[in-house]
Amino acid sequence: MASTDTPAVKDVNSVTEGKDGKDGKDSKDGNDLAGLEAGLDALDTVHTGRTPLRTTFTQKIVPPLTAVVLVLAVWQALITFGVVDDPGKLPSPADVWGEVRTAWLQGTLLDYIWTSVSRGLLGFLMALALGTPLGLLVARVRFVRAAIGPILSGLQSLPSVAWVPPAVIWLGLNNQMMYAVILLGAVPSIANGLVSGVDQVPPLFLRAGRTLGATGLKGSWHIVMPAALPGYLAGLKQGWAFSWRSLMAAEIIASSPDLGVGLGQLLENGRNTSSMSMVFLAILLILVVGIAIDLLIFSPLERRVLRSRGLLVKS
Repeated sequence: MASTDTPAVKDVNSVTEGKDGKDGKDSKDGNDLAGLEAGLDALDTVHTGRTPLRTTFTQKIVPPLTAVVLVLAVWQALITFGVVDDPGKLPSPADVWGEVRTAWLQGTLLDYIWTSVSRGLLGFLMALALGTPLGLLVARVRFVRAAIGPILSGLQSLPSVAWVPPAVIWLGLNNQMMYAVILLGAVPSIANGLVSGVDQVPPLFLRAGRTLGATGLKGSWHIVMPAALPGYLAGLKQGWAFSWRSLMAAEIIASSPDLGVGLGQLLENGRNTSSMSMVFLAILLILVVGIAIDLLIFSPLERRVLRSRGLLVKS
């Protein structure tokens, strides 16, 4: 009996050992999989803690300040070492700063800036209100794209200064002429930016929206526009650049006491009086306003959109 029972016991033990070994292997595989998932989660984790002030200073403030100091040093060196010895061609940084100080003491510096900025922002908002539905229409209706798409591309490549003479003839020397030039320069860029963004929307999103009942205007608002937002923002930035350049061209060419003195008119006044310090003051103010609008409005908005889509981890 003992001899006959022993093999049976061994068989049961071997089965039990095999089962235990299989469970051990499954447990090990499960642990490995859990570790892999934890590692992927760690890679996908976005650290939203506040950036240290020292890091912000060294990474975002020091580089542009260094560039400004370097430009001023090269500028002053050109005058100090006699490379350019004619103040009528290149004023010194001190001369330009004197022009800034004079305009500030006279109370006209902020007036120059506000006159142009208010026109530029209002004209850009008008271009936004016209360019957005136009771009959506061109992107979604095939016949409209075939008819208007090439015209928009051609208008975008047309220099904004070309619209100033006809706008003056049509509307006269007034603010309406300024806004017309801004619209003609900015609307094509905004519309083409939205068209480009819509073209990059995955077809799966559109099919999913139709399945859920998001068609027509509802689909455009809830599906197309959010998905096309990165490309649309790029079009808005370009549209603002065209708005600002169009306005400067209009202010330089079309001058009138009724229009006030904006930055473009200030630039033209410097040319008429052969005051290079005033010319450089106007150029610097135009540059500063363009940079400030980008840093205060478009860059934070772009970072927020990209971060919400997982395309930007660190700001």
